[in-house]
Amino acid sequence: MNATKRAYLELHLAVFLWGFTAILGELIQLSAVVLVWWRVLLTGISVLFLIRPGKKLRAMPRKNIFQFALAGILTGLHWLMFYGAIKLANASIALICMATCAFFTAIIEPFFLKQKIKWWEIFLGFLIIPGMALVVESVDISLHLGIWVGLLASLLAALFSILNKKWINDASPLSITFIEMSSAWLFLCLALPFFFYAEPEAVLLPTASDFLLLLVLALLCTTLTWVLALRSLKHMSAFASTLTVNMEPVYGILLAILILKEHRELPPGFYWGVILILVVVFSYPLMNRVRRGKTSAM
Repeated sequence: MNATKRAYLELHLAVFLWGFTAILGELIQLSAVVLVWWRVLLTGISVLFLIRPGKKLRAMPRKNIFQFALAGILTGLHWLMFYGAIKLANASIALICMATCAFFTAIIEPFFLKQKIKWWEIFLGFLIIPGMALVVESVDISLHLGIWVGLLASLLAALFSILNKKWINDASPLSITFIEMSSAWLFLCLALPFFFYAEPEAVLLPTASDFLLLLVLALLCTTLTWVLALRSLKHMSAFASTLTVNMEPVYGILLAILILKEHRELPPGFYWGVILILVVVFSYPLMNRVRRGKTSAM
């Protein structure tokens, strides 16, 4: 098997496992706050086996450490909103909300990276709105809060992805991962007392079955997927990688249908909205490729 084909399969596996995180979020009986607390803790511990953080952190400028710590807190907040959307609605709704990430990225990326605004990207992003409106109108009003929380999760995902893109060359990816997971865990540690004060019935210690699912979430769906994605991107074009990553909500919704049987509780209008959103999402890399081809031909 050549390197390109292997990279393509590895990235598909990573994206499939990313889609599976939503299913795990619904299966794990812990609250969203506690679930994310365990996820970042177990992921951070697993990274310790791959690097020697003490030596690398001492050599890193303090400014960079604070930058990645900020990105880590945003990552933790994103996961908190994502799993909150799952608990408030369901996995399918949380996943389709994440498909709006490209829209938020098109709006805020030029300001952070000091780039020219790409109006065609913003236009494509606005085309997602009718699909989201169809999703909102088709589901029960009790699920609407989950949709808004899911959209906030998508906005946070766009924000920390842009910051990581801006700062990625300032340190090794493994060091960045360790700092981000550690900072997210410490932030959630500070938030836990307030959470348990508001939710005294919540539990911190998972059951045996939940802990097993947490290990799958942290080790397979976070640490392993990061390694697979990083290795595959070295041998794939930006077009192929973007198109593959866009498969995450597709894989996730299909898994939700097969494992959670969520199609029984969601009306046909929801899936028409999903189709409309996914058409826009998949058209983005295609249009980007066409525009780059025109630019290079000039």
